[in-house]
Amino acid sequence: MAELGAEKELGGSNFDKDKDELARLGKKQVLKRNFGFVSMLGFSCTVMVTWEGLLVLFAAGFQNGGPAGLVYGFIVAFFGTLATFTTMGELASMAPTAGGQYHWVSMLAPPSAQKSLSYATGWLTVTGWQAIVASGGYLCGTLIQGLIVLNNPTYTFERWHGTLLFWAVLLVAFVINTVLNSLLPQFEVLVLLIHTLGFFAVLIPLVHLAPHGTTSDVFELFINGGEWPTMGLSFFVGLLGNVFAFLGSDGVVHMSEEIQNPSLNVPRSILTSIIINGTLGFSMLIAVLFCLGDPEAAFATPTRYPFMEIFASGIGVKGGTAMASLVIVLGISASIGSLTSSSRMTWAFARDRGLPFWKQLSIVEPRMKVPLVSIVVITIISCLLSLINIGSSTAFNAIISLTIAGLYGSYLVCCSLLLWRRCTGAISLPGEGSPIHYGTLTWGPWRLRGSFGIAVNAFACVYMVIIIFFSFWPPFARPNKETMNYSVVVTGGVLIFSVVYYLIRARKVYTGPVVEVISDVTN
Repeated sequence: MAELGAEKELGGSNFDKDKDELARLGKKQVLKRNFGFVSMLGFSCTVMVTWEGLLVLFAAGFQNGGPAGLVYGFIVAFFGTLATFTTMGELASMAPTAGGQYHWVSMLAPPSAQKSLSYATGWLTVTGWQAIVASGGYLCGTLIQGLIVLNNPTYTFERWHGTLLFWAVLLVAFVINTVLNSLLPQFEVLVLLIHTLGFFAVLIPLVHLAPHGTTSDVFELFINGGEWPTMGLSFFVGLLGNVFAFLGSDGVVHMSEEIQNPSLNVPRSILTSIIINGTLGFSMLIAVLFCLGDPEAAFATPTRYPFMEIFASGIGVKGGTAMASLVIVLGISASIGSLTSSSRMTWAFARDRGLPFWKQLSIVEPRMKVPLVSIVVITIISCLLSLINIGSSTAFNAIISLTIAGLYGSYLVCCSLLLWRRCTGAISLPGEGSPIHYGTLTWGPWRLRGSFGIAVNAFACVYMVIIIFFSFWPPFARPNKETMNYSVVVTGGVLIFSVVYYLIRARKVYTGPVVEVISDVTN
């Protein structure tokens, strides 16, 4: 039961060790460390919801790439994500703090760029996670509408219906993150079981009952639905659907101050969840492609989600409804975890004075030991953003397009700086350095050694550059105003706003991670 994360299971020595490790980073322990490895593994797996996400975003990769593009794109995304978060895991082991990326950039960057790079990275991460919360709620709301259509063909999609359902999903996430906060670790273990067993509950009847296609249809058929000049270009544009299925892998990082033994358990839970989700996701992808049936019927479905039509045509409406309902339940669970991670990231950056109203956003509710103000603000912002969907789904999608560009931008900055530092030999071995806030970098207990670590780090950086570059591309070679990708505009807008706020206010108060406590604990 210790793995369920109850803080009462913590021995005094373990708690003191984690508290001292946080003090080494200049931070006070103010949140409860009520997560263990298994509960945090559940948290990580269910925030990513890879096999479920592949079903929901199936159309994106199929349109640009086709079945073969989806298969080989998934393999690229899996190994790219694994390399990226192996490197991020090394950073989390060095400095397990809720701030994550911007904190690591501050300690890795040269003094001349330390403050500005850290500040920009913090904004990219905060807004990227805000976009994940908004996109998760939107997808869950429209999935519920799709399920209604599947069972009642006379139902008409109304955007305001989706917004109300969006609010209902956020209300559930808000209640669990506040009123039921003490049960969150146990809840994540339960959802991990549903996530794993639900995979088999969907896969087995689908494979057993639905008609099957041929091997060549799955592994050899490429489709250039975006009418790009080359099939290779179409493949990279469609790769983003697979990338999105792994999004949120850094959610555990922002929970570092609430998990036992974070310098080991954070990287272990991240990589274990990527391997588990990657295995389940790839298996589900192959199964759905073999059971696709008539692609034109699947993509013409009034539910707006092809996987629902695939389920219904292969198993029947009742069976398809049950399987799609399971996907929706797990999507709502992902929204709960996304709100948790987003609130911790917002709280951490506010604690270091990087956001407007940082004094209020950095408050931790003394009884529940959660950043209640940050949770409330993120929920309200998401609800307000959802109102845009009533007027224009294109405008709303433009805002949530920040998810990949914002988060992968923050990953690239810190991983590039780590590559520079490790190649120049600037990181000491454990036991050789001083606390990080004194300026000396020291490896944590979890790392890749020597040239292999450098190779993985370099591959991760190349992969992220490719993903960020193609995250700004539209799905069609000749887009209109509805199909245009406005991610570059939104990402640029966030950076411009952060610069303006920095010049007006933040440069006077933001100095990087604030040292709240001086520790004499060495590595």
